[in-house]
Amino acid sequence: MKLIIINGPNLNLLGKREPEVYGNKTFEDYFADLQFRFKDVQLEYFQSNIEGELIGKIQEVGFSYDGIVLNAAAYTHTSVGIGDAIKAVTTPVVEVHISNTHKREEFRHVSYISPVAKGVILGFGLQSYDLAIQSFLK
Repeated sequence: MKLIIINGPNLNLLGKREPEVYGNKTFEDYFADLQFRFKDVQLEYFQSNIEGELIGKIQEVGFSYDGIVLNAAAYTHTSVGIGDAIKAVTTPVVEVHISNTHKREEFRHVSYISPVAKGVILGFGLQSYDLAIQSFLK
């Protein structure tokens, strides 16, 4: 099983950014934990603050990987392009958010990812990624 986690803007600041919302752990440290817990899964990680790079990565892996775990962050609520990229590929995508976006600002209640995703997991902190990975396992 080959999965990739793709994180969008500002998620490179986990551990520093709004710890009351996102916690104190860096994603790199958390990713090492994921690799340890899911030893039978080939896990990769990609992060970018640039919308076009996220679209490019989705297109690059979207026909050959078993799954994409995508936290498009703020682009979730603004990027028709990312939604279109997901629709264009065959690899299933699970949308993930660390926080419960429905408990936040109104603009975060709209997702351009959800309508084309296999599923959506939000509000469980970093454990949202664990749950997304588990959704691909049989």
